[in-house]
Amino acid sequence: MPSHTFRLKPGADLFDSIEAFVKERGIEAGCVLSCVGSLAHAVLRLAHRETYNDYEGHFEIVSITGTVSVHGSHIHIAISDSDGATVGGHLVSGCRIYTTAEIVLLELDDVVYKREMYENDSGYDELGVYKK
Repeated sequence: MPSHTFRLKPGADLFDSIEAFVKERGIEAGCVLSCVGSLAHAVLRLAHRETYNDYEGHFEIVSITGTVSVHGSHIHIAISDSDGATVGGHLVSGCRIYTTAEIVLLELDDVVYKREMYENDSGYDELGVYKK
């Protein structure tokens, strides 16, 4: 299983950059192993909400996890401010890198991830896993 490491520079969009990296390399199934860095602006969708929350300031990325695929990704992030107050939720477009983001992805070569709507489920596109 190949791993991929890349770094984002100030001003880059965290979610959009991960999505672009996955698409450029044709990754059909993978997971975010690690991401350390900081944000100057954050946009998150919190649990059980349809709208997004905007956060202005300087934040450390303290945790990130998720599944990635050219067929759709699902990533969660936790960030903390200069007082250590921490908030987390769904990573979406609009999170801007402050200093850097160092990202490590693991590519799974035996499966394909797809985002699919399942009858009588959550109402969101959920993970479908298929053997290659």
